[in-house]
Order: sequence, then structure tokens, then C-alpha cells
Amino acid sequence: MGHTYQAISWNRQKKRYDRYLLIGVVLYLLIFSALYILLNPNGTPETLIIRATGTLGIFMLHTILMIGPLARLNNRFLPLLYNRRHFGVSMFLIGAIHAIFSIIQFHALGNVNPIESIFISNTDYSSLADFPFQVLGFFALIILLLMAVTSHDFWLANLSPKFWKGLHMLVYVAYGLVIMHVMLGVVQSESHSGAVGYLGVGLLMIVGLHVAAGVKQLKTDKSSKADPKQFVKVAPPEEFIDGRAKMIVSGKENIAIFRNGNAYSAISNVCKHQNGPLGEGKIVNGCVVCPWHGYEYQPTDGCSPPPFTEKVSTYDLKLEDGLIWVKTLPHPEGTYVEPLTVQV
Repeated sequence: MGHTYQAISWNRQKKRYDRYLLIGVVLYLLIFSALYILLNPNGTPETLIIRATGTLGIFMLHTILMIGPLARLNNRFLPLLYNRRHFGVSMFLIGAIHAIFSIIQFHALGNVNPIESIFISNTDYSSLADFPFQVLGFFALIILLLMAVTSHDFWLANLSPKFWKGLHMLVYVAYGLVIMHVMLGVVQSESHSGAVGYLGVGLLMIVGLHVAAGVKQLKTDKSSKADPKQFVKVAPPEEFIDGRAKMIVSGKENIAIFRNGNAYSAISNVCKHQNGPLGEGKIVNGCVVCPWHGYEYQPTDGCSPPPFTEKVSTYDLKLEDGLIWVKTLPHPEGTYVEPLTVQV
């Protein structure tokens, strides 16, 4: 979390994330290249690069779209979520290499501008067998480019979180275009159904994980319906893990109840930065750390430590019948609430 914008601001976790990401990319390209050369000894280097980066880009895009629901279903996947934007930018760069070599090989040898050639070399949009699939890939890459160049927090702050989030939801549009690009293009030229099966399995996994995460969230929402001005049962104090939270949803209120030693505090579960789930984070040095991008909030008043100015709502807690209860009527953002002290 930083109060100034910097071109590069990698902490230890980001460096480790990027290192493993780079190792994975290199290993994939080496293994793919070795298999391609073994199976296609007469293949050209350009074709090798096009296919290696194309398949890698699709694999990375599927992984990116699965990280979110996986993290909601199991906390062990949260480390993949923390710096997912790095994953996205890397995926765009791989896709850009694929596009550049494809344009060079298929559109740069004539007298027409290569970009213009993409649109005029084939205009048979009414034919499924001869559909100009490269146009779909071009527009998918434009969307991924737009997302990559606006991935920095500078754009998040200046475009507003709501607009920025809507912009980056276009990844699903890009995914649809990529699927059609492959299905209408590469798959049509292949003599086997491996690519179709690969894309089908990937699509089913993405849809299945999103449905499973949605069902889990729906069950959580239904289990917490109550009058927003009343107290809602949370759990016995001993069920809380020190430094972590339990989350409930009641009406419009999404609340995270944290344990910090023998002190319990409740704040909004929605981070001001990008609506990240604060309750999936943990308390470090006395502050709740958002698991997405490291924004910090004091659990007693919901305020970010100086010089930061972000703040979230706080809630009252009480102990009754051996259970912790939370009042779902929020205090104004930044209001101090005395922690509930319970000896466990």
C-alpha cells in the first residue's frame, strides 16, 4: 500500500510471485518447444513461436479466470489472487508476441498495411468454415492491452474503483473472443480434436468454479438475514483464529469480525481500494491487511494508518450466551468502537 504512485513498487511477496510466474512461463515454452521440434521436425521457428505463445496465453487466461472463484472456495489459493494483475499483464505480453509473429507471417509480406490486411484479406463473415477469425483475436488483444495499461493503481484512483472494475470485467469479453478465435481458426485447420477438448475442459472448469463460488456465497447470505438494526449471531469466541476473521452478510451489510488476541472488533468486509474481502486477510502489526493489494485498516476504528486516508465502517459487538453477536447497523466510516474483550 503506497500513498504515492511509483512505476515499480515490488515487495518481497510480489518478487516471489513474479519469480515463480517467470519460471512457469519459461518451463512451459521450453517443454512445448522440445515436443514441437520432436513431433514436427520440419516446422519453422515462426510457427513454433506462434503456437507456443498462443497455447501459453490461453492457458494463462484460463488460470486467471479460475483464481478468483478458487480463492473464494479455499483460502489456500489466496496467494495466487494477491498479485493477479501481474499475471494478467504477463498474459497480455505473451499474447502480444503471438499476435506480432502471426501478423508478420501472414500479413507483412504484401503491399498492404499489415493491420489493414487483417480486416480486408478475408471478409467472408457469413461463412463458418472461412470466418475471419484473426479479427476476433485482434479485438481480444486490444481489450487485454487496455486492461494491462490501466492495471496500475494510478488508473484505479483516477478512473474510480467502480469504473475501473467494470473496465476490467471486459476480460470475460476477451475470453469469449479468444475462444471463438481458436474454435473458428486453429481448430478448423487441425486434424484432431485435442484443441476442442482442451478448450471445452477449460470452459467447463471456469463455469463450474464460478457457479460453486456463487452457491457458497448465496448460502452465506441466506444464513445471515436479519433486521439490520438488530444483533446477529456470529460464533463462540474460541472458534475465532487469532489475527483472522469470520464474515457474515446481513441485508446490505458485509461484515468481518476480527480477533486480535483477546480483543474482538468488527469492520466492513469491503476494502476501499478495489472492494477486496478484508475478512480474508489477517492482522499484521495491529492492522487488518487486505489480501488483494495490501491496504491496511485499524480494526478498532476502520481507519488506515497515517499518512493514508482510507476508512471503512465499524460495528458494535456483544457477548451473550457464550456467543459473539454483531449489530448490523454500521457506524459512520472511521468511528472508533471499543473492542469486545473476551478471555479465551
